Amino acid sequence: MVVLTSLPNIELAKALAHALLEEKLAACVQLIEGVQSIYRWEGKVCEEHEVLLSAKTSASHWTAISSFIQAQHPYDLPEILAFSPEQYEQHYGEWVQSEVNSKT
Repeated sequence: MVVLTSLPNIELAKALAHALLEEKLAACVQLIEGVQSIYRWEGKVCEEHEVLLSAKTSASHWTAISSFIQAQHPYDLPEILAFSPEQYEQHYGEWVQSEVNSKT
């Protein structure tokens, strides 16, 4: 499973990425800077530069990772989306599973 969220800057994105790894909620986190978001919020159109965070995890961790991101996120209503790939390379999937299910 891939979980996406966006954050206002690279420092907060890195902090959340490290926390997700430390909590064993993700095996890998990628950060993409330079995302331009245009959205309507409280009746106004807003434009912001954001950082997209993409966390690789297992579907069994959805509730935990979603709750963790919600609790750590600076936004009142963060985008938290999850996608399960239809196909993925078997060894990569096994590695993700081993990372998020390890006890150490």
